[in-house]
Amino acid sequence: MHTLNTTTGSQDPNFDPIPDPDQFPNRNRNLQQSRRPRGFAAAAAAASIAPTENDVNNGNIAGIGGGEGSSSGGGGGGGKGKREREKEKERTKLRERHRRAITSRMLAGLRQYGNFPLPARADMNDVIAALAREAGWSVDADGTTYRQSHQPNNVVQFPTRSIESPLSSSTLKNCAKAALECQQHSVLRIDENLSPVSLDSVVIAESDHPGNGRYTGASPITSVGCLEANQLIQDVHAAEPRNDFTEGFYVPVYAMLPVGIIDSFGQLVDPEGVRQELSYMKSLNVDGVVIDCWWGIVEGWNPQKYVWSGYRELFNIIRDFKLKLQVVMAFHEYGGNASGNVMISLPQWVLEVGKDNPDIFFTDREGRRSFECLNWSIDKERVLHGRTGIEVYFDFMRSFRSEFDDLFVEGLIAAVEIGLGASGELKYPSFPERMGWIYPGIGEFQCYDKYSQLNLQKEAKSRGFAFWGKGPENAGQYNSQPHETGFFQERGEYDSYYGRFFLNWYSQLLIGHAENVLSLANLAFEETKIIVKIPAIYWSYKTASHAAELTAGYYNPSNRDGYSLVFETLKKYSVTAKFVCPGPQMSPNAHEEALADPEGLSWQVINAAWDKGLLIGGENMITCFDREGCMRLIDIAKPRNHPDSYHFSFFTYRQPSPLVQGSTCFPDLDYFIKRMHGDIQR
Repeated sequence: MHTLNTTTGSQDPNFDPIPDPDQFPNRNRNLQQSRRPRGFAAAAAAASIAPTENDVNNGNIAGIGGGEGSSSGGGGGGGKGKREREKEKERTKLRERHRRAITSRMLAGLRQYGNFPLPARADMNDVIAALAREAGWSVDADGTTYRQSHQPNNVVQFPTRSIESPLSSSTLKNCAKAALECQQHSVLRIDENLSPVSLDSVVIAESDHPGNGRYTGASPITSVGCLEANQLIQDVHAAEPRNDFTEGFYVPVYAMLPVGIIDSFGQLVDPEGVRQELSYMKSLNVDGVVIDCWWGIVEGWNPQKYVWSGYRELFNIIRDFKLKLQVVMAFHEYGGNASGNVMISLPQWVLEVGKDNPDIFFTDREGRRSFECLNWSIDKERVLHGRTGIEVYFDFMRSFRSEFDDLFVEGLIAAVEIGLGASGELKYPSFPERMGWIYPGIGEFQCYDKYSQLNLQKEAKSRGFAFWGKGPENAGQYNSQPHETGFFQERGEYDSYYGRFFLNWYSQLLIGHAENVLSLANLAFEETKIIVKIPAIYWSYKTASHAAELTAGYYNPSNRDGYSLVFETLKKYSVTAKFVCPGPQMSPNAHEEALADPEGLSWQVINAAWDKGLLIGGENMITCFDREGCMRLIDIAKPRNHPDSYHFSFFTYRQPSPLVQGSTCFPDLDYFIKRMHGDIQR
């Protein structure tokens, strides 16, 4: 029911999603003949057309004993009957137009203000199912609806999307108001006993009918009266179950060790300081630690010459404290984006190759190179001393697996996180501070190196549009805002045929890189949990284009789900996603100016991962939290009343450097860990 303008590809608010019956009379007649009513409408239709015994006996049914009497009997009143039919037809058309207008506004409001992930061609069944789940009901794929405590027998369970997330509850009121503001005298009536499959018989009228009091469960759909938006919200929340299914679950907590404990020559800097820090972590009952294994340090000076001695000493100390270990294959630089005094670059021999061939790095439209990570377009190009990009990554991972085989056998290494882009996250380096980027700039596309351009031109020719083989010329600068650009503005070029082609190609490079590296990571780390970090790009999220996500490689405008495709790829390799949870570092006014929606993005990403059957963990974006921020993290990791009891599989606490007793800026860290472990409940 959400329709795209076929000329521009953009959403047209004036476009009627359901065609007028008179525009295509033959098509309409055929549809009427082939379409069957459903639910209560089916029963009503059957009753209205079923002939009675008297009808048959008296010949009142066409073709059954009517003869001439039947024909002549209709002659006198034929003109009057035709006029009545025409009037009724006009009244039906008006009712249908009114119903379609209300439906369109409801769907638009739910998408824009309520963050309901409705399909592009959603109908009212999807709306009812979403609201039912919001109210605590379970809705199966076949439409069977029941309370969690009254599950019907012999019902096959289908995976369902949870709408009962604390992130979406706070926005439901705005959603309902937006959906109903254009019809103040019209109200929607939803009966608790109504199954989504019976929705065809829901009727919405232009005004309240007198005598319609507060609805009960007696009649599923017999009137057109309804509730005001605020009353609807109260009823939804009154139906919410108050049991918290996830409170008792144990979510392991890992603390990330600070960057800089291994120097540029691969040696452990301060063993005693590390012991003190690990001792403090142990006192807090953390389950383990996370340590970055930097490609720029281990293979820093010569290709395929790996120095693991400092990490061996560090891992032995961690083993003494009986803590689990998550290691990060860090194929990116550190220090380029306001990371303090520590600077870790890509390997020196890679930078030397880049001097002769700078196209091994990502490049913006002005020709500026990013040295944060290698360009994904060289994944299969032999430009690194005879090796391709993915061969370099695989050799590094295989060397680590061989060097620390004993720790894998012992089970000390619980998981391996694979760095897939800038900051170790699966994203393009589209927000480089060294290029002058400042929040909330939309960033720039990073595809103007020769390898990416050749790939783009090849793809455009294969589609028969060779002139599409270039990047956008009107996408603005790093610090532009969406409305300032021709590409990202409302109904901009991002949603044209060329824009959709380019953005699909750009995002497929990201997905293809993930596939290339993860397929080899599974070979290197058999039977070991693989983790991939997903970024939180929440600014410009309230715009139609989601410009900041687009430049980072996530094709996720308001009319498309860009995360599900990514998670399908991760599911293929049994990957656990780690989402960087946004923190309250900005005031509400600052978020409003940036058109940011951290809660909406978090809700979409986390539920998209669960919908694809992925395990998901979390990591904090900022290091300092008060009690309110602490509770927000807990609610994200362990959502209340989730019908499937979904929760994070682990949480990584990214700490200030160093974390020692008395200096933490997270005074509730001990409380946070106990809550994540389920030792303390609300």
